[in-house]
Amino acid sequence: MTPIISVKQLSKVYESGHHALKSIDLDIRKGEIFALLGPNGAGKTTLINTICGIINPSSGTVLADGHDIITDYRAARSKIGLVPQELATDAFESVRATVALSRGIFGKPPNPAHIEKLLRQLSLWDKRDARIMTLSGGMKRRVMIAKALSHEPQILFLDEPTAGVDVVLRRDMWEMVRGLREQGVTIILTTHYIEEAEEMADRIGVIRKGEIMLVEDKKVLMQKLGKKQLTLHLQRPLAAIPADLALHTPELSLSSDGSELVYTFDAAGADTGITDLFRRLGEHRIDFKDIQSKQSSLEEIFVNLVEN
Repeated sequence: MTPIISVKQLSKVYESGHHALKSIDLDIRKGEIFALLGPNGAGKTTLINTICGIINPSSGTVLADGHDIITDYRAARSKIGLVPQELATDAFESVRATVALSRGIFGKPPNPAHIEKLLRQLSLWDKRDARIMTLSGGMKRRVMIAKALSHEPQILFLDEPTAGVDVVLRRDMWEMVRGLREQGVTIILTTHYIEEAEEMADRIGVIRKGEIMLVEDKKVLMQKLGKKQLTLHLQRPLAAIPADLALHTPELSLSSDGSELVYTFDAAGADTGITDLFRRLGEHRIDFKDIQSKQSSLEEIFVNLVEN
């Protein structure tokens, strides 16, 4: 399947000499939710703005639904909706007028029914005649999303869309994003809330210092890089792990109060070592009354990737 966004050898070097993007290759599939993760300053926003034609690349190409973002800018940009981090709206305009104007900028004919549908979906219909300056931060964020969707794009970029918004709005936005995907819209999401990526994304990309470190299906990534922990609640507390047990099982640790043993293992490995662990515990007459297992979260995987 031809990707709806194709990025080849994309680089961006600023006049200061800062190398913001370094030979990035990235294909994004039609109809997927793609989460782009990275620490502050990694190049997430620069990459998005370059794909959207806001920043000119130093080298490389970007195709949006087959249209070159440089040589065929208008056609490429018409396919894209962008919700930036910054809340930039005309403070004195009404909500409805702002969204309708955004549609017109992209050369789309007036469609009051579509504008009404958007405002209702985003719980803005009751505020349709209110000036932007009177809205709360969360409501302004909703207006930005409505503006991005006003011209019915096939690709939607959400750059930190839930930064500083309440839990209710965040949940509503997740539902809206799922609905858009069901309509065939491709969504690219950057976020500091890694639970959003874990909840929403089909694939994960990690960027660090202007380079793409990996791109992987979320489930595969968590299977390949995730660890599992087995927590054994002991019948009797231990003062310390027996020396030979600690020597042969370095993945084993003891809680501060001595009441729990925690064993970390690779769930995807050929041998988890659990059988050998239980045998050694039996040899030392270490009994447990309960057992729990826990999978590494995407946040833990992300932190390990970036740090290492």
